[in-house]
Amino acid sequence: MAFPELVAHRGWPRRYPENTLVSIEAAIAAGARYVEVDVQLTRDLVPVLFHDENIRRVCGMEGTVSRYTFEELRRFPASEPGRFGTRYAHERIPALTELATLLARRPDVTAFIELKREALNSFGVEAVLTRAIRDLESVRTQCVLISFSLEALAPARAAGWRVGAVIEHWHERKQPALQRLAPEFLFCDVNGLPWWGKLRFPGAKVVIYEVDDAEVARKLTARGADFIETFAIGELRAQLGD
Repeated sequence: MAFPELVAHRGWPRRYPENTLVSIEAAIAAGARYVEVDVQLTRDLVPVLFHDENIRRVCGMEGTVSRYTFEELRRFPASEPGRFGTRYAHERIPALTELATLLARRPDVTAFIELKREALNSFGVEAVLTRAIRDLESVRTQCVLISFSLEALAPARAAGWRVGAVIEHWHERKQPALQRLAPEFLFCDVNGLPWWGKLRFPGAKVVIYEVDDAEVARKLTARGADFIETFAIGELRAQLGD
């Protein structure tokens, strides 16, 4: 059986604070050639890598990303203190431009950039998309813009960017708007899959998240999944013998 392609979900959060440069760089060093990160905007409209609506879990502080300016956010550790204590207290929330710099050094790596609904709801599609595209323009061939929001992906695709739609349940692939979008990638939650049947979507590569078990990854690959997204990139690669 062929090994699945693996996507490092927020870097290597099994071992490092998610969406940080140390997590992403460690994932690449472990062999990842595809990484996924989340993007939100600060109060002063700087795109940063961050997943949660509230910064409490990652930074040990209160409030949303959009509440703070970039300079203010950089004062807080992106250390996930509940999991790692003070071990990564030196890590900071990266700007999207820092990811672009990393990708420029690694032309063999592709990044899936998720435009988060929190940012889209707070600032609107145009503000988020304009700034993300600006910061990624120099490495656009290495980037795929992804989102749960088809409204955000349509103008990105019209502007010539590669896009991927994210869904929670497999039946959502039948949405007329998603069919019209014709994304290059379709991401689906493993918990939203049917128990049987092929995992195919016309014209798109299928990516299944979140999978940390090698046997599950093999079965999904046998059903047609093209990529497996994981929090445990190093561990899963070792289990698969990749």
